[in-house]
Amino acid sequence: MIDVSRLQQLLGEASGKRVVCVGDIMLDRYVYGEVRRVSAEAPIPVLRQGEVRAMLGAAGNVARNVASLGALATLVGVVGEDAAGAEVTLLVGSTEGIEGEIIPARGRPTTIKTRFIAAGQQLLRVDNEITAPIDAVTASALAEAAEAALDHAAVLLVSDYAKGTVTQALVERLTRAAARRGVPVVVDPKGLAFERYGAVDVIKPNASELSAATGLACDTDEEVVSACRVLLGACAAGAVLVTRSARGMTLVTRGGLVEHGPARPLEVFDVSGAGDTSLAAIAVALAGGGDLAASMQLALVASGVAVSKVGTAAVFAEEVLEAAARDELQSRPLGKIADAARAADIADGWRRKGLTVGFTNGCFDVLHAGHVDLLRQARGHCDRLVLGLNTDASVRRLKGESRPVNTQEARAAVLAALATVDLVVLFDQETPIELIRMVRPDVLVKGSDYTVESVVGASEVQGWGGRVVLADLTPGLSTTNTIRRIRNAGRA
Repeated sequence: MIDVSRLQQLLGEASGKRVVCVGDIMLDRYVYGEVRRVSAEAPIPVLRQGEVRAMLGAAGNVARNVASLGALATLVGVVGEDAAGAEVTLLVGSTEGIEGEIIPARGRPTTIKTRFIAAGQQLLRVDNEITAPIDAVTASALAEAAEAALDHAAVLLVSDYAKGTVTQALVERLTRAAARRGVPVVVDPKGLAFERYGAVDVIKPNASELSAATGLACDTDEEVVSACRVLLGACAAGAVLVTRSARGMTLVTRGGLVEHGPARPLEVFDVSGAGDTSLAAIAVALAGGGDLAASMQLALVASGVAVSKVGTAAVFAEEVLEAAARDELQSRPLGKIADAARAADIADGWRRKGLTVGFTNGCFDVLHAGHVDLLRQARGHCDRLVLGLNTDASVRRLKGESRPVNTQEARAAVLAALATVDLVVLFDQETPIELIRMVRPDVLVKGSDYTVESVVGASEVQGWGGRVVLADLTPGLSTTNTIRRIRNAGRA
């Protein structure tokens, strides 16, 4: 279960703490365009180039996410003496929350990954890189800069993309230096020989890397735990935290702790940089005083936000807390039921984050397909939907003593379980006008059997700049007809 207040506390405590990020630095370049035809030369799409963006990648993207999550990042790495290297240095200097110790390497190009994107989908990636180990002079300068940065660090991250920066000598020197200072070390590894990273606190492979390193299957929870234990037996790391894509994450410590964290149910747009985001989130949680289990929770939510964006996008603390709060409500439907005062406060918070708030209301006595379609349409016109639900007493006043069929508690629980509904608020008045005035929705939705002029609250919502939407109704579907069919079936 996600503890939103705990995540908020960790992010708050991590603010201003320094995380040293050492590893391979890349320049991620994104070429956006439009595809309208297939080439006459080969069966490939023709991209009409539009905007081109460049951003920090690999260890640079880890540092970006450390900073966007509210901590301070010191980025230590290597670039070439070329235009791309100058671009990386400029990006580091212009990114708030990042300090750079960027070492130029003579005769070595800056690693560049160029992605071509149309309609939100990657068409092609082109890599320009050298993967040989950095030369001795560059390695010495890099190690000195990284060790000096540890004097003020809360956490050390090592981001190994196997591009030649993270040598065994560098890892050995930094882990010794971190141990002397009491700084925890988290490594995102590459290759098969994980033992070369030494006595780090956490090693964070993905499931494929863990399988390759141990020679074991890593599909089920049990298989992953077994592989983690084999890995811990072969290396000196204190814990293994495995990222498992749609299966979430698994944490296994040398002390015997085993925890599984499910992935967030999201539509995935782009997995680029999700591993960087989870690595950054682990460090930020540790810097905020969290344990490894809490770090995994923060990493799960942050990486879930990352994959919902296109490109190696930074994830911000506010986005993480918003996503965590939404996950908590979805996982506990009854937590979506609020009184009017709390609903007004929640709606105000949504608006401060730039989200549009919608409102609709009704008795919803016997839920049917027409109700579901109405709520789907309503949710389509806003980012968050508040549903005003008549109490049992108000239903009786409207429909007669034989109604409602279902109690207000039962109706509220069913509606709160719907993904299209973000908040359920009971009201006892003849109309929801007072509730509307408290929630102040941006969008007011009713069925098309109303006119805009006859919708309760229309003038108020329009008065503060909102709009009224009349949703299409499904012909022949109503609670009255449903109840009549049930009664007729009972007499048959």
